[in-house]
Amino acid sequence: MSYLVPPAADVPGLLDRQSEVSVHIQLRELFRNYITTVAKAGRQLPSERDLAEHFGVARMTVRHAIAALVDEELLERVVGVGTFISHEKLDVQVKLTSYSEEMQRRGMRPAARTLSFEQIPATARLARELQLDEGQAVIRFRRLLLADEEPMSVDENFIPAWRVPGILEQGPPTSLYNLLSEQYGLVIEWGEDIVEANAATPSIARLLKVDVGTPVLRMERHAFVSRATVDYSISFYRADRYKLRVPLQRAGARTRRTY
Repeated sequence: MSYLVPPAADVPGLLDRQSEVSVHIQLRELFRNYITTVAKAGRQLPSERDLAEHFGVARMTVRHAIAALVDEELLERVVGVGTFISHEKLDVQVKLTSYSEEMQRRGMRPAARTLSFEQIPATARLARELQLDEGQAVIRFRRLLLADEEPMSVDENFIPAWRVPGILEQGPPTSLYNLLSEQYGLVIEWGEDIVEANAATPSIARLLKVDVGTPVLRMERHAFVSRATVDYSISFYRADRYKLRVPLQRAGARTRRTY
């Protein structure tokens, strides 16, 4: 794969040699301004050699400034390729909001591509997770979720078919939880998530447009109405676009924090 390396002249600003602020800090802030106001996420940073020549400094000074921004996760180094503007990592907040609502809150355009929407017999595992008998009918809803036309996650939901009669006749819903609530009276009250690191399988890698073996976040969720599992889901998130945020509070603390 070839990358178009932009020229150092694209980075606006000049160094003030008379300033008391050290050159590498000035350079770091020029790069920060370039990253946040000019360059787009995923674009390659000009080469260290070009930057050093353009600003009249040693390559080690450029490297020092870049390293600081790598530590802040504004830049990302790819060994043997170069340094790139990082994508903002969205936090996977452990809460029961819909994907569409969450992406719209972040100012991004949500979209989804249905991969399957069908009725299947419960495997031994699905029967255990959904508190069903093996072979009992289950609705399977698998989607590729996108934001600003870029793949973000692969989601697969399993719902006991007896709880949602006629759901397949309506076609894939745009918001599963809204449909469960408004049409079937199944208001999800609470849930449990298990998050672990996985390596992308060939099928997941193809959908998320990452290399096979790339780290992904695997989230397994049980969503409940009262004590009954209404939805069991497995999601694979691109690890380069998500980070996990887990609010913590000591048991018995007097003040409850709102996150």
